[in-house]
Amino acid sequence: MIRPLCAALWLVLLPMSGQAQEAVAHFGSGNTVFVIRSTTDISIFEPVLDAFIASAPDVEITYEQWGSNALHANASAACKNETAPADAVISSAVHLMVSLVNRACARPYASDQTRALPLTRRWRDEIWGFTQEPAVTIYNNQEITPEEVPVSRFELLDMLRESPERFRGKIATYDIEASGLGYLFAYVDSLEATTFGSLLEGFARSDATATCCSAEIIDAVSNGDFLIAYNVLGSYVENAKPANVGAILPEDYTLILSRAYMIPATARNPSTSQAFLDFLLSDVGQSILRSVGLIYATDPAESRIAQSAIRSIPLAPPLLVALDKGTQRDFLMRWRDTFSEPDIDGE
Repeated sequence: MIRPLCAALWLVLLPMSGQAQEAVAHFGSGNTVFVIRSTTDISIFEPVLDAFIASAPDVEITYEQWGSNALHANASAACKNETAPADAVISSAVHLMVSLVNRACARPYASDQTRALPLTRRWRDEIWGFTQEPAVTIYNNQEITPEEVPVSRFELLDMLRESPERFRGKIATYDIEASGLGYLFAYVDSLEATTFGSLLEGFARSDATATCCSAEIIDAVSNGDFLIAYNVLGSYVENAKPANVGAILPEDYTLILSRAYMIPATARNPSTSQAFLDFLLSDVGQSILRSVGLIYATDPAESRIAQSAIRSIPLAPPLLVALDKGTQRDFLMRWRDTFSEPDIDGE
């Protein structure tokens, strides 16, 4: 499946065969070329890019949209001078970004804006988290009544046990072999939740679907092809505002992701990369990110998340354990017992 994209300025769709990018768009017409490779959909990030170009008219942005696994492979190759580098790399698969930093693939930078970030959202002055996005459970609100809505993983398990035929083939989540973000969420779940094994068993009994990607999953829930989708990135739901879709911030715990930004060590235009990072972290940049759903309020006074339920995923070395070969092998074998083989890479 190819993710549907809204039109961006001079948008060029690329064929999937022979090309790793999913799409490319150009913004501005200045003489300074600034290349961004990112997992964030062009349609979502476009207002941020437009605003930055308005403040930097000498810049022309080439924005490449990638799947998270393919982006990591490209950034790794660029780190070894095997392919042309980007000037900035942005990914929701933050464990893969921490891996790149750990392998000396990033350029350090510090400013008032970066130093103001909490330690969970920066590491070694080489990787920075600039968003706050929850992992949510979504459901079709025409098929599931308000009284039935499972507000925790425990209630979701009870629902699957009590009505197995109703939900057979109607449950979805990210394919963790196709999606770096999906793997990250599932791995952190396995550490955090006593319910993880039971969820996998429940998904297996329900003939759940592991698929790619955020937009497709949301559309399928909206259309009623799926009734529930687990661990969907909430920013995409917030931005799309799909019909017939409700979102749950699980009461037992809600994972909060901070999308990661890295300036490659081999970047050709690091000064613009630094300026763009500071723009993202500025009041103006954060306001725009909030307007497109990439920043979700986590203050209990502003949100539906209890402070005790927040589980922020830190940009830190412990994420490297998720990439240990033995850990990956065992985790994926367990996953394959539940779901079928993947077919595409995405966020």
